[in-house]
Amino acid sequence: MCTADLRLSMQAEEQIQFNRQVNDEVSRKYERLHGEIFNVVEQQRLRDTLNTAVKAIQTGAKPFKALDYGCGSGNLTRHLIELGVHTVSADISEGFLSLIRRNFVQTGLSEILTVNGRDLSNVPGNRFDLAATYSVLHHVPDYLRIVGEMCRVLKPGGVIYIDHEANESYFNRPKEYVEFLRKARPIINVKRYLRLLLDVRGYAHIVRRIMNPRYKREGDIHVWPDDHVEWDKIERLLASEGLDVVLKQDYLLYKSQYDLNVYNEYKDKCADERVLIAKKR
Repeated sequence: MCTADLRLSMQAEEQIQFNRQVNDEVSRKYERLHGEIFNVVEQQRLRDTLNTAVKAIQTGAKPFKALDYGCGSGNLTRHLIELGVHTVSADISEGFLSLIRRNFVQTGLSEILTVNGRDLSNVPGNRFDLAATYSVLHHVPDYLRIVGEMCRVLKPGGVIYIDHEANESYFNRPKEYVEFLRKARPIINVKRYLRLLLDVRGYAHIVRRIMNPRYKREGDIHVWPDDHVEWDKIERLLASEGLDVVLKQDYLLYKSQYDLNVYNEYKDKCADERVLIAKKR
């Protein structure tokens, strides 16, 4: 391995270790911190699109078995189990996996799996009817490798589900989207500023951000105009692995601080996230 490759490998390992640490720390308050995910509007959209993915599976298995990659507190896991899918919840964070044990083991449809953030080398091929991930790829140093691994562990007739990653309009900021943000967000988010002010431990993160402008408190990596999840590369990879797109849909993410009336006015005019469902031939 040349010096440049070694440096990139070490940097990726540092990012993975940081993500493991920070997710362990926030695991028990994660849902309270992420109103953009845990709200009625987004949860209903998520359930509907997951249902579409499950209906597209053609493996002949019963019950279906799913991999929830980067499961977090169980956002996908919860919906999949409610849909009757046996779900293996995978994460690098033992804090999150302990939540999965506590909240879902009694269903009889739940397993956990510790992953390394680099690949799925501890998972045999052709194991799952569904491989799903939500709001995870931008945390992964080599997200295309992870997508390739999700394809590998998928059975023929199985479905891959990738959701909650920014689309190009999020970075390009078209007029309608800028207009929506201006109208939908509160001018002063008092609760957010009070939370930040009282979060004494958070001051360390401010210092880190000053030292490194691309530092993100929860380990986000690919969230910049010049470094973000590139959907065209994902689609090419899926095609090379023998998968056909079933659904590609852009949507406007609803956040809890948005004015709901404004959101409903603009949800069909602009979008900032994408969900992609593809089936393995």
